Amino acid sequence: MRRRTTCKKLVRTGAHLVLAQGLEFQSEMASFKCFILTFLIALSFSSFDQGFAARNLLQTAPTTAPALPTLPPLPKQTLPPLPPLPTIPTTQPSLPKPPTTLPPLPSLPTMPTVPTVPTLPTIPTTQPSLPMPTTLPPLPSLPTVPTVPSIPALPMIPTTQPSLPTNMALPPLPGLPTTVPSIPTIPSLPTIPTTIPPTFPSIPFLSPPPSTTSP
Repeated sequence: MRRRTTCKKLVRTGAHLVLAQGLEFQSEMASFKCFILTFLIALSFSSFDQGFAARNLLQTAPTTAPALPTLPPLPKQTLPPLPPLPTIPTTQPSLPKPPTTLPPLPSLPTMPTVPTVPTLPTIPTTQPSLPMPTTLPPLPSLPTVPTVPSIPALPMIPTTQPSLPTNMALPPLPGLPTTVPSIPTIPSLPTIPTTIPPTFPSIPFLSPPPSTTSP
């Protein structure tokens, strides 16, 4: 109990000292010092309680742990013996030797003979002469054009004016003709055929020449 009271007194005196120091520097940094002051007070009280708890644990007598129950021995399992490993051959078996000579190649089949190409017929280089007519047939006679009737000659117009006599009576004017001269008759035009003849006359130089050999 005395130790507790002394510890409390020390804590109180320490707190008083801290408070006194905080009051001295209050004018400079009041907010910062207050924060440090509260932190130190909380730290002192927490360390005070932790010291009492540690002292209480040290003063208590250590408790003996209960004896653990003995476990029964486990049965040992015997494994069956492993089969013996097969013996590994130390000698390598002899491999068959490769053949030194190659087998003969198969004979190739005989190629068939190419048939001979037939010869092409010769193309004539000269053109056969065609029969040309020496004389042309006479052309058909054209119809005669009718003769145009002769137009009567116009009277001559005098180019000079005759001199008129002065102070003379004019002769009477000739009388105008009362009858119109007859117009000559126009000859009749030839008739135009209206039917086409079924056959046309053959023109020798346009028709093919007759064949010399019979089919």
